[in-house]
Amino acid sequence: MLAAISCGRSTSAPASQTATADKSDASVAPDAPDAPIAPNVPIAPGPPRIVVLGDSLTAGLGIPREQAYPAMLQRKLEDAGIPFEVVNAGVSGDTTADGLRRTSWALEGDVRLLIVALGANDGLRGLPPSQMKANLQNIVHRARQRAIPVLLVGMEAPPNYGEQYAASFRQVFHDLARENKVTFVPFLLEGVAGVPDLNQSDGVHPTSAGAARIADHLWPAVKTMIEK
Repeated sequence: MLAAISCGRSTSAPASQTATADKSDASVAPDAPDAPIAPNVPIAPGPPRIVVLGDSLTAGLGIPREQAYPAMLQRKLEDAGIPFEVVNAGVSGDTTADGLRRTSWALEGDVRLLIVALGANDGLRGLPPSQMKANLQNIVHRARQRAIPVLLVGMEAPPNYGEQYAASFRQVFHDLARENKVTFVPFLLEGVAGVPDLNQSDGVHPTSAGAARIADHLWPAVKTMIEK
């Protein structure tokens, strides 16, 4: 079985800080009336959200974003008449450490389910499974702090690091699912990895048809969790 290759991700430069004018320099007439205060306008609440935290497999590298598997899950929700919004929080090249750094802001808002689909790039780089486990555990913990259920999706390591590494890598996901009692799908690319017609020319990233297969694979667990 194949794991995702690490893809270079573009890193946005940090937003420049806006200079604030010194109020003492402003010329204000002493008797000028205060400006009228605008009434508070309530913001209409958006639909509850499902956040998919992942890497290039989630982001939909090589295919239109609207054909990546999170978008396919969105269509399934719409077809089922379930008013949830699926947020694609996939970033190409992300490891579990990168995903952990993004977790807090990814969980802002009315998030009802977090799908964690990370680990492919940890495996590609041969990072220690113990480190991957610690990162994933922290992601689960942060979701739990906000009372957000977690769907943990497993990944397989590439074969070039040997069977011992692959077994340890695989076991991390099983142990996390058991220890945290979270819903678990053992392999994101089940039925897709190794199938030429469902993968792009790199043999790793799914085509649109492959992404649809992933959505089909995840849908039963997603539907069950949001209907609880």
